[in-house]
Amino acid sequence: MSMRIFATLAVILTGLAGPAFAADLDPQNALVMSLPVGKAVIKLRPDLAPKTVAQMKKLASRHFFDGTTFHRVIPGFMAQGGDPTGTGTGGSYEPNLPAEFTETPFVRGTVAMARTSDPNSANSQFFICFDNNGCAQLQGQYTVWGEVVQGMEFVDKLAQGEPPAKPDKITSLKLMADTK
Repeated sequence: MSMRIFATLAVILTGLAGPAFAADLDPQNALVMSLPVGKAVIKLRPDLAPKTVAQMKKLASRHFFDGTTFHRVIPGFMAQGGDPTGTGTGGSYEPNLPAEFTETPFVRGTVAMARTSDPNSANSQFFICFDNNGCAQLQGQYTVWGEVVQGMEFVDKLAQGEPPAKPDKITSLKLMADTK
């Protein structure tokens, strides 16, 4: 086999492998989000947003997200959830978070905090980007705290709308360490 064919094959196989395998993740830094149609695994990024990751882990350990809806799902852009009221106006009992903005690219599977016009108003609402171009304009303006590394096909199937007529719910969101 020529070197060019081997190199091309290696690139293709690397692309098929995806960003990470769930088995390769630190179970203390990964969340499992159970949706009606399957499970998505979110790799947490404490290197980018340590305060946000700590709050999301705390809320998940208290089952805060269980039963909450994806109240805003825009094709080609993002799916937003994490609001206990399901309206896009609610938050948790924890204090709002300071902005932890980075220049991390917003690509398919990026998980970031939703907020008001106040950069320090993120609390529990988050969004997941659907594609590489839909969220690009958000870079540097919202806190990135994770990435979907498995099960993005289930996020793609969430009911669409602002709000959806029958919004999908998070069955459970918990640390991977708590699923074993």
